[in-house]
This record gives sequence, structure tokens and C-alpha cells, in this order.
Amino acid sequence: MRRIIPSILSILGISAIVTIAAPNPHPNIVFIFSDDHSLQTIGAYDARLSEFCKKQKVTPNLDRLAAAGGLFVNSFCGNSLCSPSRASVLTGLHSHSNGVMLLDHPIAPGVWTFPGNLRDAGYQTAVIGKWHLASTRPTTDYWRILPGQGTYWHPDLIGPDGKEKEAHKGYTTDILTDMGLDWLQHRDKTKPFMLMLQHKAPHRPWIPPTRYYQWLADVKIPEPESLFDDYSGRGSPAHNQKMEIAKQMTLNEDLKLPVNAKSPGENNRMTDAERADWQAAFGPRNESFAKANLQGRELTRWKYQEYMKDYLRCIKAVDDSVGRVLDYLKAEGLDGNTVVIYSADQGFYNGEHGWFDKRWIYEESIHMPFIVRWPGVVKPGTRFIPMVQNIDYAATFVDIAGGKVPEGLHGRSFAPILRGQTPADWRKSVYYHYYDGGHSVARHYGVRTDRYTLAHFYQTDEWELYDLQKDPQQMRSVYSQPAYAKTVVELKAELERLRKQYKDSPDLDPPDRSKKTTSASEKKSS
Repeated sequence: MRRIIPSILSILGISAIVTIAAPNPHPNIVFIFSDDHSLQTIGAYDARLSEFCKKQKVTPNLDRLAAAGGLFVNSFCGNSLCSPSRASVLTGLHSHSNGVMLLDHPIAPGVWTFPGNLRDAGYQTAVIGKWHLASTRPTTDYWRILPGQGTYWHPDLIGPDGKEKEAHKGYTTDILTDMGLDWLQHRDKTKPFMLMLQHKAPHRPWIPPTRYYQWLADVKIPEPESLFDDYSGRGSPAHNQKMEIAKQMTLNEDLKLPVNAKSPGENNRMTDAERADWQAAFGPRNESFAKANLQGRELTRWKYQEYMKDYLRCIKAVDDSVGRVLDYLKAEGLDGNTVVIYSADQGFYNGEHGWFDKRWIYEESIHMPFIVRWPGVVKPGTRFIPMVQNIDYAATFVDIAGGKVPEGLHGRSFAPILRGQTPADWRKSVYYHYYDGGHSVARHYGVRTDRYTLAHFYQTDEWELYDLQKDPQQMRSVYSQPAYAKTVVELKAELERLRKQYKDSPDLDPPDRSKKTTSASEKKSS
């Protein structure tokens, strides 16, 4: 459809018209979804490591995607864990309603997922990559998924006929990208499409591709101010967790010490030549580390540096993937009619509070990146302020495609926000509930507003309140301070309103997993 608008020439009596293309009512959609990618390691965001990432060119393709479109400053998950987040993206429901409260669980039978509504709107759909929803299988036209967490090298993949007979050769991020581009090339070109390209990276144990083994080797990553947080400003849950770089980050698999034929574990999939490249890159570093005999805080600082370098190396490979997709869309003349979205299933700790992993309602783990380019709709360089959640994605995808959004979802489409028309009744707070217990993180629910975070650790009946305006790093709870008494009452009322709105209750909690052994829990969760 095109709108015909008189030009200034016609007003002057000169016969001429200007035609302006209206946005296509059925744009293509490419949704690139990574695992555990923190907001603070994307250059386009205004976060702790953003300037460093810009300088080191960690995410140049994500940055150009944001420059050509926009990003959400306040994008959140409702349960900061891989499987629950993915279920919320698919169903538009919080964990207690879609059945995926814990890691590696399937979506409850009969729960709606959005791909069918895109097909009803005439779309061809595909999902390629990490799925992590146990026995639940995709309902897209085409799918190839990693079993469980997947591996970084020579991945196995599952399709409609079961596990493929042979593993794919190479580095997983690159292979998934190859498969996504191949599907785009051979799709039914008479239909609009949605491709979901879902990476394993940068999930633990942060194994980079060979081309980036030495990248950042001589660079110092800025440390967070809270690297040696003693949790004196918090209740017992923060003291009892087991996700500290100093204590729980392993020297062998996480930090690649030592390097030999059978370590680290995922590298058992490597060929001899690939393992030799690994040894050449990390062997000298490990020899220097052994001679240094680091202890205490200096050991923690070393672990932080090496963890972050591998984490960023994995992100660099994901950014390469984003660049390849953008370049393909441009070369094929599809970029003007394709909505490109980048997100991750939750945030991640990059040493803040001395931690790695996610799970908490605190800022680094509850934040999800969300970057979107929609030519002709999203003004380049836009920074969206309204609060969105992963429960909104399903409705938004269907809305963008011109499909019918079902009633009864917890989320709602934020396509109007993308079009510059934020609804007057848009949410002013987000609801959060974590159940899993992995890394000994206590179960809790809470509410996040534009200024405050209120959390209830209900197994020990402890409350925490953080004033993000005065304490953006969330170092000290002010729950018991008299000056915040009125705020506590107001936030508890809002929390109860949300719990009633979403029909959440303690009766819905799954069996407690937190009593499992630490090693088993960490293995299961990471």
C-alpha cells in the first residue's frame, strides 16, 4: 500500500506527486535470542561495561542494529532462569501458569504458544538453536534444536525425526548461523517469515571459537566496585548463595585449567587439531598462573579477568552472527521489510557482588537486553523507557505480524510503543518470582518499579527494599528504615495486586529443590 501526498510543486500549480511507502502490514521477523547475555556488555547500552565494549569493539553489529532502530532501557524477565524465561517468551505467561517454574521442565500440556498464530497470519516459521524445554517440541514449520544445554563444539541437533545421526562439525554459534541463513535462502519466498535464531552462547562454561582465543589477552577488564561485596547490607539469602567467583567458579572447566586431553569437559568433543590450538593458546597462560601461586583477592581478580575474557569472546562470536544476518538481509533486499530483534533470556552477573550466574530479582539478573530495528516504524536511535517483560514478547510478535492475539495472556503487545504510541494504562511495575533453588539462591518473589525493588524471601520470611535512585548498585536494603515505611506499605500493596492479577499463590510452588547438594545443583543449573 502506498499513500499519495501532494508535493509543494503541485501547490504551486506544477503537476507532480510524491509517493511514500507505508509500512508493510506483514513484515518479516528475525528474532535472535542468546543465553545469559548481560545488558552491561553491550556497547549500545549505558551500562557498567558499555564504554569498554565500544572501545574494544565487542558488539559492533549489535550497536549498529541499535543505531538503526532502538533499545529498551527497562526490559525485564519474570523469572531469571533459562527454561522459565523461554517458556514465558513462547506463552505470554508467567512461570506458575505455563508450568515451567524450574530448569529443564516442559510447558504444561494445552498451553498456547505464539507460532501457530503467526502461521494463521500467513507466516512461515522456523526455530534453530537452543530450546531447553525438556519434552516440549517446537510448533514451527521448521525446527532444529540443541539437546538440553547443547555444546560449544560439534553440536548434536534434534529435529522432527529425532536426534540427527551425525553431529555438525565446527563451532556451535557459527553452525547455527549457517543453518539460519540456509533456511532463509530456501524458505517459501511467497510468504512472510519469522526466523528464531537461538544461540547457546554466552552460557557457562564460556568456550570461545578458535579465532578469538587470543583476543583481549593483554587487556584488563574493568572490575565492578562490588566485586568484594560482603553482603552486610542484605539478609541471609545473599550470605547463603553459592555463585561466587571466589568460591564456586571452577579452575578446570570454567577457567580452562589444566589443559589436557580430557579437560575441560566440553572440549572432549574437539578434534586433536582443535585441542592443539587450545593448548597453544591457553597453555602458556596456565603455566604463568601456576608459577604465580595467587591467593585471596588476587586469585579472585585473576579468575574475574579470565572469566570475563572468555565470556566476551563468546559474545563476540554472537555479534559476528548478528552481523552476518544483517548483511544477508541487506544483500537479499529484505532489510527494508524485516523487523530484526535481539534479546537474551535474562541478564547475568559479570562480577557484580562477586557473582556469576543470574536468578535474583536484583538489577543485573532481572534486566534483559531488547534491541529492535523496524524500518519505517522505529526511529533510529530511540531509547524506549516503558517497562516491558518477556511475557510481552508473544503478543508483540503476533501483533507485528497482523495476527490475532488471544485473550488471557499475562503479557500484552508493546507494538504500539514501537510505533511511538505508549498506551496510557501501560504497566508501572513488573512482577518477579524465582523458584528453582540452584546455586542455593533462595526462592523469592517481588516487584520492581521505576525507583524501587521490593523482594520477599518467603521461606525465611525476609524482606528487602532497594532505592535505585539513591543506591543503584543495590548494596544496602532500606526495608527497616522508618523513612521508607510508607513506601513499604505502598509496594506491598502493589505486590499483592500483581499476585492477584496473575493468580499466583504459594500453593502453586513446585517441590523444593534447594536441599540438593551444591555440586548437583550447580551442574543442573549451569
